Amino acid sequence: MSSIIDLSAQQLLHAAEIKEKIQALEDELNRTLRPSNAPATTAKKQKRKMSKAARARIAAAQRARWAKLKGTKSTIGTTHKPKRKMSAAARAKISAAAKARWAKVKTAKK
Repeated sequence: MSSIIDLSAQQLLHAAEIKEKIQALEDELNRTLRPSNAPATTAKKQKRKMSKAARARIAAAQRARWAKLKGTKSTIGTTHKPKRKMSAAARAKISAAAKARWAKVKTAKK
């Protein structure tokens, strides 16, 4: 790494010129080897846009694959299990425990 630091400005300019020449030769080689009917590699690919109907078909097919794996019938808008509800007593017990913990922390700070 120290050999790079020891280079003079003239040596750095010469290295930059050589690098530019190499790049020009590589570009010429690529133009020579590429068939004339092939598109240039610098051309930007256009992004494919999918219709809503196509996306819906793909989604339906994927739902059917998942249903097959799970062994259930595929339906759109499946219902989920209802969420479990905590009883009022359990909620009060947890709340009281949390309040006691915070009270203990607050008294410990004083």
